[in-house]
Amino acid sequence: MNVKIEESWQKILQEEFEKPYFKNLVSFVKDEYTSQKVYPPGNQIFNAFEHCPFDKVKVVILGQDPYHGPNQANGLAFSVKDGVRIPPSLINIFKEIKNDLGKDLPATGNLERWADQGVLLLNATLTVRAGDAGSHQKKGWEEFTDAVVRKVNDLKEGVVFMLWGAYAQKKGAFIDERKHLVLKAAHPSPFAADRGFFGTHHFSKANEYLKQQGKEPIDW
Repeated sequence: MNVKIEESWQKILQEEFEKPYFKNLVSFVKDEYTSQKVYPPGNQIFNAFEHCPFDKVKVVILGQDPYHGPNQANGLAFSVKDGVRIPPSLINIFKEIKNDLGKDLPATGNLERWADQGVLLLNATLTVRAGDAGSHQKKGWEEFTDAVVRKVNDLKEGVVFMLWGAYAQKKGAFIDERKHLVLKAAHPSPFAADRGFFGTHHFSKANEYLKQQGKEPIDW
């Protein structure tokens, strides 16, 4: 099956594309884009991979679903398009960066600049119906993104995994903490951020670890 995804990921994930569940997923997603309003735009489903080739991955941040409001989702977890109001969870992420690193809150919630530096912003589910949160869950995306995380875990060393909230922590439970740095915290949503996201200093910890690995830190 010819899936349009960044070349290095194409090679790494080729066997996944041939599995029955993925063929069923492709059929489902094509039908949804034909008959429903679906986010993100079809050409941005694999945007996280386009901006962060496999050999460049230094940090993995796991999300759950794409945003389901108009013009928000751009294929990167927690990220929104330029000019779109910054969602509450992302505001809290920026607040923690300010507390941790002293950086002012940015004008845009577009996180492509992180992805271009080696941050894989991976949602568990890569598509969603407009206005219908969770509508594309349990269709095969979770199995695919589990495979992505497993490839990074197995084939790379010294990667920082940021697991925010119970869902992400369960999804990343198999990550080998002997060869990667796993940072766990509450989810940055307004419902949970005060209960263990603020004050975790994940961004400075990630950069310190990357420097120890001889890698360039992230300009958060």
